[in-house]
Amino acid sequence: MTRPTILKFGPVEHADAGDLPGWVVVEGSPTMQTAVQHTTEDGKVMSGTWRASPGTYHATYTDYEFVHMIAGRIIITPDGGEPVEVGPGDAFVVEADFKGTWKILEPVTKHFVVVVG
Repeated sequence: MTRPTILKFGPVEHADAGDLPGWVVVEGSPTMQTAVQHTTEDGKVMSGTWRASPGTYHATYTDYEFVHMIAGRIIITPDGGEPVEVGPGDAFVVEADFKGTWKILEPVTKHFVVVVG
């Protein structure tokens, strides 16, 4: 059987609940769910859907991430840097050496692509 060369994301039926490695709650009681919907054969690229509820996490990244926001609003502030607000329709990248806070203002749904370093 061959792998499909096009994969359209459908509804998220199964998502892993629980905080991602490197994400620590620093304000409120946010929760997250991650649904990896595709992984390349070599395991170096993952994509899927992520949801989170309001609150603040301090995140430490080890991999590059591309994000397309579907719903919600977040203020992302690199340690020692300026805050960046993102919302529905915004697309952005987070470099593998990012450390800082994700203040989730409204329930978030995002699509992501992670390149494992």
